[in-house]
Amino acid sequence: MTDPGPQMVITGERTVPGIWHENYWFRRHEVAYEHLVDLVDGLHVLEAGCGEGYGAHLMARPAASVHALDHDAYATGHVRQAYPGVPVLRGNLVALPMADGSYDAVVSLQTIEHLWNQPAFLAECVRVLRPGGLLVVSTPNTLTFPPGNIYHPKELEPDELHALVSDVADVEQLLGLHHGTRLKQWEQEHGDLVRAQIASDPDGWPREVAAIVRSVTTADFVLAADDPTGSLDLVVTARRP
Repeated sequence: MTDPGPQMVITGERTVPGIWHENYWFRRHEVAYEHLVDLVDGLHVLEAGCGEGYGAHLMARPAASVHALDHDAYATGHVRQAYPGVPVLRGNLVALPMADGSYDAVVSLQTIEHLWNQPAFLAECVRVLRPGGLLVVSTPNTLTFPPGNIYHPKELEPDELHALVSDVADVEQLLGLHHGTRLKQWEQEHGDLVRAQIASDPDGWPREVAAIVRSVTTADFVLAADDPTGSLDLVVTARRP
């Protein structure tokens, strides 16, 4: 389990480790980082939009180096305190303060949906990659949240994400994240787990909702290439030409 260290204040903009009622969202995000462990082995990596920093911390183990970047001063200050081994700086995601071809890999998970100028952001991610470098982007599928999320100017469907990334890089794979067997069985009996969580504050959750949220692990999710349209989250991997 990732050591949460000092905890960030929960605002609804990002998920953080170590808080029981955030456990479902945290583990769901953590799956994508676990998927990256082998992909970034031995590489020099930039995480563009690092948020709380747990992902950069996780990738730092196999990677040759990881630099974390976020536009939010609160987030970058937290990363310095919670993960002192991860170099972090504050910067504009659509004008990255790095030279062309600086990295072997650029990772940006659950960030693009927060940005107004998504094409400019992706172009910047590719600019700082060396030729043939790896780009990994994840985002919630549009069916994950009800309309009106104030932190998400533009949520993406699979075809939209694929088209945006294809404009600047060679797409290798588009995966969808789904609930695994245990969560599907729970939902057959109790209903949609995401809707159950956003229906009320955690203090008002039924006992069975609180129990399943506490128990969720990364093993409760599946990343697969089939049925991205029906997935909860999307993960695309691409290469700079």
